[in-house]
Amino acid sequence: MRLGYDELARRARAFSERHANSSDERADAQLFVNDLFKMFGLSSRQIGRYERRVSGLLNKERGFIDFFWPGQVLVEMKSLGKNLVAAEQQALEYIDGLHPTEKPRFVLVCDFQNWVLVDLEAKQELRFKLADLHKHVQAFDFMFGRRVTFERQEQVTIKAAELMGRIHDALEANNYTGHDLERFLVRLLFCMFADDTGIFQPKDIFLQLVENDTLPDGSNVGRVINELFEVLDTPEDERQANLSGELKQFPYVNGRLFRENLRTPIFDAQMREDLLDACRHDWAAVSPAIFGSLFQSVMDAKERRAKGAHYTSEENILKVIGPLFLDELREELETLKARKTAKEKSLLEFQARLSRMRFLDPACGCGNFLVIAYREVRQLELECLQELYGDQRIDAALLTRVTVDQFYGIEYEEFPAMIAEVAMWMADHIANNAINEAFRLNYARIPLTGGATIRHGDALEVDWNEVLPAEQCSFVMGNPPFIGHQWRTPEQQAGMHRVWGRTGQVNRLDYVTAWLKKAVVYGKANKRIEIAFVATNSISQGEQAGILWPALFADGIQISFAHRTFVWSNEASGKAAVHCVIIGLTFTEPKAPKIFDYPNPRAEPFVVAVKQINGYLIDGPFVTLPARTAAPPDLPRMIKGSQPTDGARLKVDGRYVTTSNLILDAGERDRALARDPGIVKWLRPFVGGEELISGNWRWCLWLKEASPKELRSSVEIRERLERVRIGRAQSPTESVRRYADYPTIFTQDRQPNESYVALPEVSSETRDYIPIDFLAPEVVASNKLQIVVGGTAYHLGVLTSWMHMAWMRTVTGRLKSDYSYSPTVYNTFPWPEASPAQRDKIEALAQAVLDARAAHPTSSLADLYDPDTMPANLRKAHAALDVAVDRLYRRAPFESDRDRVEHLFGLYEKLVNPLSGAEKANKRTARARQRKG
Repeated sequence: MRLGYDELARRARAFSERHANSSDERADAQLFVNDLFKMFGLSSRQIGRYERRVSGLLNKERGFIDFFWPGQVLVEMKSLGKNLVAAEQQALEYIDGLHPTEKPRFVLVCDFQNWVLVDLEAKQELRFKLADLHKHVQAFDFMFGRRVTFERQEQVTIKAAELMGRIHDALEANNYTGHDLERFLVRLLFCMFADDTGIFQPKDIFLQLVENDTLPDGSNVGRVINELFEVLDTPEDERQANLSGELKQFPYVNGRLFRENLRTPIFDAQMREDLLDACRHDWAAVSPAIFGSLFQSVMDAKERRAKGAHYTSEENILKVIGPLFLDELREELETLKARKTAKEKSLLEFQARLSRMRFLDPACGCGNFLVIAYREVRQLELECLQELYGDQRIDAALLTRVTVDQFYGIEYEEFPAMIAEVAMWMADHIANNAINEAFRLNYARIPLTGGATIRHGDALEVDWNEVLPAEQCSFVMGNPPFIGHQWRTPEQQAGMHRVWGRTGQVNRLDYVTAWLKKAVVYGKANKRIEIAFVATNSISQGEQAGILWPALFADGIQISFAHRTFVWSNEASGKAAVHCVIIGLTFTEPKAPKIFDYPNPRAEPFVVAVKQINGYLIDGPFVTLPARTAAPPDLPRMIKGSQPTDGARLKVDGRYVTTSNLILDAGERDRALARDPGIVKWLRPFVGGEELISGNWRWCLWLKEASPKELRSSVEIRERLERVRIGRAQSPTESVRRYADYPTIFTQDRQPNESYVALPEVSSETRDYIPIDFLAPEVVASNKLQIVVGGTAYHLGVLTSWMHMAWMRTVTGRLKSDYSYSPTVYNTFPWPEASPAQRDKIEALAQAVLDARAAHPTSSLADLYDPDTMPANLRKAHAALDVAVDRLYRRAPFESDRDRVEHLFGLYEKLVNPLSGAEKANKRTARARQRKG
């Protein structure tokens, strides 16, 4: 029977201490190896041989293996400091001289302090120090005849989820579904984890139950396992006297997990083998922090998308809980550990405070945030106890005070809610094992007497105070669903109305904002609560920022920290990658507001200490940008281009197709001209954002000035106009239906009669600059272009400058991750004051940009503005323009985009509230007079 890992870890620690000074191959090797095998409960003399002779070597006639266990492991010892690479090569030569039936799978080379364990079959190796042997005892599972893996924890966890997925799919295919299936899988998860981590003693009793007590055809597997579930829910002294010996070994678990009776699932031979594969997996190496996400990936992918589920990596979770509470607690603990006086009292008070904290995740999913938070708080408590008691043996059951009972969650789906409960028990046991290792104990919280409180329900309907009264809560955190306003279901829309009401523009807000609003309302009953959520980055951009943040700030909340836009990835299969922000909220004055800024969404952040953080997540005044339609004074107006609305849904060859009739691509144009060359006089270039950037222009029939005779004389035009009329008449929009009687004209005609500046409505985030150009009045701008009628080279120069790009990146909306430019960006942009000479200079530099483009006539704007292929002359022309525009705002150079935007927000505040600037100036003057007085 294999020893438990807890016991092995304690033995390994003792082994490391006993051989800390061993170093000589001749004097110490055999005792060292003998003690090593004894540590695993084995006799080296019985299983192998010392100084095993090997003949027929390449470099010499014979050699001697330090220790050899046929078919299992070859041990090659060297004196401390010797070359282990050469020792490994020597061991491999020895193996070449062995009979094929004796060749081992593993090689251990060691100089006492440095170890290399090689798995020849898997072609992997594990390197570690003697002092860390206790951390790697699982790598020696081959000593017990069990499969070994050196895989990373993430790989082990992914395999575990895949194994469970096979069981899930087989049971579901057999019509074992719904609540029973989900509860059954969660119980299996607990049993397999318990089997490998010391909760069940002796080890592998669940594996042996399945191997020994179930039939090869699988017919009684469900009955045996359900019988086990009843045993796990029954105290030992209440069990039936004639219970089989295998079942008697299992402990009483309780904890609500096994309380409910389930239907008995029917297994077959293959399903039994799948279960055995899962039982044989190394569950001790599974991370509860990410397992839940992976486990839930057995659900239908379409269902996951519908619920907005995005599963989170540990790295990203730490980005939330670090600045929310963890960083400050770690810093405080380090300060306490360094104290010279009242140290013990301070540490005990620190531990007591940890035990009083309460954590709520109102969108907890499978419990990832709760698991990581619990693990980190338990680690802080462990370090606190180690500082208080060193490594002496203490009663951990009495001295550990942080428990899973301090953690609360709300989850819409029942299955992930159940997973979250078990994941927290898994995390608790792992934390207890860390206590055992530190203080040489054998402590486990079995039977389970408590647990995290996970409410199965809709967080937008449930009263959070019923889950955790606000007066008791310390921190609210999580990753609510990412669903844009246009994708909400009627039920989700009703949830938004419950939280936000029905007035104003709340229908334009993303679903995630309901959690922010509800958390703020919840926190008003206890203004010590700190809040942090992951959110879609759109809530800090464009129109949403102007709707959301005034409402939240009016409730007395402030932003304590923020991660600006970055890519949020997850640990589930088919990893989701969405552009997010993290926002921390507080009701008190933030002690040290900080912004985590990203050079690009996939880069590592740098931290900036700031004075305050506004709704656009910059250090700037608390202003929001309204959806302005009026241009700033003395500036030409920006409008959208023209909209044709020319599609028709028609039945062709038995199926419905949507045709475009006034708009033609290059191929359609050529075919139309072949049918009727006379229409060439009515064809004009038709350019939207995509066409402007790609250079693949389309064409339109511009028939405003065509006479009735000319229209009737062309069959091509008549047929197209008839389809336009039909399409518009089919429209659900009344204003479009009215235009069915006017098929020759666009439903929205904004085409200017003079040249204009054209700016794509949508542009890739990867470009440093949005490509902007001049277009002639003969080129019809589509509604996917923003146009500045009468715009000059000066306007183009400022709009294409880095200063304006920085403003745009901060305040514009997004289409997925791409920039979605609207007139509001232009209308709220604080333009610089420029003298005639300065305007002339900007115009000359803007023309230099256009000339640099013209030097590459075969390249599209997409080619020219790709960061990897942007020509040097164009980049230099833009750089010169950028410097000149920056100097229109101030002489001192700007250090970063954030610096630029903060300056622009200061100017914007003066524009919309000129008194605020005067008040600040008066205060500065008054302070200066006081200093002089």
